[in-house]
Parts: sequence; C-alpha cells; structure tokens
Amino acid sequence: MAALNPEELKKLRETFRAKKQTCFILGASGETGKEVLTKILRQQLFSKVTLIGRRKLDLEGSFYSNVKQEVVDFEKLDEFAAAFQGHDVGFCCLGTTIRKAGVAGLVRVDRDYVHHSAELAKAGGCRHFVLESALCADPNSSLLHLRVKGEAESRVKAVGFDRLSIFRPALLLCDRQESRPAEWMARQVLGAVAYIFPTFYSISTVTVARAMANIVVMPAKDNQKVEVLENADIHALGNTK
Repeated sequence: MAALNPEELKKLRETFRAKKQTCFILGASGETGKEVLTKILRQQLFSKVTLIGRRKLDLEGSFYSNVKQEVVDFEKLDEFAAAFQGHDVGFCCLGTTIRKAGVAGLVRVDRDYVHHSAELAKAGGCRHFVLESALCADPNSSLLHLRVKGEAESRVKAVGFDRLSIFRPALLLCDRQESRPAEWMARQVLGAVAYIFPTFYSISTVTVARAMANIVVMPAKDNQKVEVLENADIHALGNTK
C-alpha cells in the first residue's frame, strides 16, 4: 500500500467529517487504543466517540467533550447490547497476554470477546469494523497467540460487515505503563534494528493508530469487503499525517 498524498488525505477527512458519523473503541485503555482515541479526536473525525470497556477512564477537559463511556461486563456481553447500537465505525484494540490472564483468559479476551463484540456491533448497525490483530496471525498456527488471533480474524470475517479492515502489526514499540519484561527486552534489540529495517520487525503504536484513523476516511479499494494490512502496509498508511 502506497503512502497517501497529504492534500488528498486532507480532502478525504473533510468529506468524512461532513457525514457526522459515530464510532466506538474497544480497548481504549491499551497502548494502541489510547493512541486511536487521541488521533480521531485531534482530527475531529466523528461527531461522537463511545469507549466500551470494563471500567471508566479518567478523561477530563474539553478535548473529550464528545466522548461517552460505557462500562460493560464482557462475560455477560449480551446484557450490554445497547452499548453497541448506533455506531457507524468500530475500532477493536482488545488484547491481553498469557502472563496477565493465563491461557484461558487470553483465548477469552483475544478471540471470544472480540468475536462477541463484533456480532453485537453488526447487529447494532456498525458498517465498518477495524480490527487490530497480529503479524502472522493464523488459525492453524502452532503458537497459541498467533492461532488465537487467526481464529478471531476468521470469526469476525464471518460476521459479515460491509467493510472489515484487519491490521497485522509486528512488534509494537511503545512506552507501556504495564511491565512486560520479555517484550521490553525485544524492544531494546529491535528498536535499534528498526532504524535499518523500519517496516519489517516492528512498528510504533502511534503509527498503527494513525493508519487506523486514516483507513476509515478512505474508500475501500475495489469495493473490497475485507482488507488485510500487513506491517509494511500499516507503515505506509500511518506515515501520512
């Protein structure tokens, strides 16, 4: 995917704003989700933004004036179907780790919560679903994390959105508040390598978020219902400000 012309992107954003669309974000407390929220608010892309999560975030000031928060229990998600109604676009940045949630918890969050949320969003009128997955996601992978991400992709595809954008970033570079020692060590090594091979091993959460914000204002290429953006594609799309 080639980088967008900044002037072209500016016109696309203006056209999109005029539609007065609404969106929701799942996983806004995570590193990518926080960046997505910041990007879409700065660009004033949506008339209303709803954060759907387990707890309310501490958001103060006029910057968040059009942000609404819905607290849900993901184990009883059907009881909170109303939170998913009336949105044009959905951003899904849900994810956890085995260290934090265990094997069963990882499967529930990264696959089951994602799939169930997608079903409720589609039933509530969402037309464009933007899903953060992972590099090499594959339902047949021997690695649990990649298999679960691949299974989530397959299940969300089956939901049948008018448009589904799947993002497969490589190692995410960010300054996490949460301690993940193995990931921290990988970032130290690959962060330097990224200067030489910037689109292969890693990507910043800022770039991913910018690409996710950019994709929603762009028309689908060749009217594709499902588009998969690999790490190099995300770099190209996210490097246009």
